[in-house]
Amino acid sequence: MVKILPIQKHQIEQAKQVVLTVSLEIWQGEISEEDFKRIDSMSDITNVKSHYFDNNGLFLVLIDNDKVVGTGGIRQLEAKICELKRMWFLKAYRGQGLGQKMTQKLFNFAKQAGYQKVRLDLANEERQFQAMRFSKKLGFYPIERYNDSPCKVFMAKPL
Repeated sequence: MVKILPIQKHQIEQAKQVVLTVSLEIWQGEISEEDFKRIDSMSDITNVKSHYFDNNGLFLVLIDNDKVVGTGGIRQLEAKICELKRMWFLKAYRGQGLGQKMTQKLFNFAKQAGYQKVRLDLANEERQFQAMRFSKKLGFYPIERYNDSPCKVFMAKPL
């Protein structure tokens, strides 16, 4: 049975593996595992307690038979603005409504935490067309750059 739960310390490495697997799939041989790890240390996941939970945020994992197969988080940007982060699902778990369920849990948390707007960034619209389509379906719209990440797409939506 698939469950969506707050990440536990023993699941951190599995969560990082999901992010790595999906990222390498998106960039299809254009980036090596070593290069990815140099670009993205995933320190936010390594330090999930301080980066998310202790900072008015939440980090969830999609679990299937005790294995992490998806991730998603909310982190604070400003007092009333949060960011949707690390929404990564292994291929076998996409297209089943699980992303919708996870984002609903994250948005419910964000509303209860007092956030009024949520933002996200995507590295590349063409490479992440499924994420782009999903974000638009959730009500996200394009905005100006709000961070110094290497991403090229920036979106927001009211909560």
